[in-house]
Amino acid sequence: MGFFDIIKAIIPLVIMIGLLYGVLYLVKKYTMPFSGKKLKAAKINILSTQAIMPKKYLSIVQVQGKVLLLGVSDHSVNLIKELDAIELNEEDESQPIIIKNNFADILKKNLGIR
Repeated sequence: MGFFDIIKAIIPLVIMIGLLYGVLYLVKKYTMPFSGKKLKAAKINILSTQAIMPKKYLSIVQVQGKVLLLGVSDHSVNLIKELDAIELNEEDESQPIIIKNNFADILKKNLGIR
């Protein structure tokens, strides 16, 4: 097997990888409209989540200044109550503040990446 045979095998591989990358770029660009900056513009914060049964949760979510209590299950999300900001602050003072970090934050912290 000579040098030119290796080149003949590598060129189609590079072309295929380039085509796959191009398709991936187009799919990400046109099918995911809520990425990065657009999602942050919606101002959605999950304040707390409590499991009540397997695959069933109660979540307190803040959406553009409104605080909502949501019931979340496998197939649906239901609005249970819209809470006042005063009610939420009274509850927060009685409970300790728990900071939840996701895996990426913990990994960056342990690797020293800022």
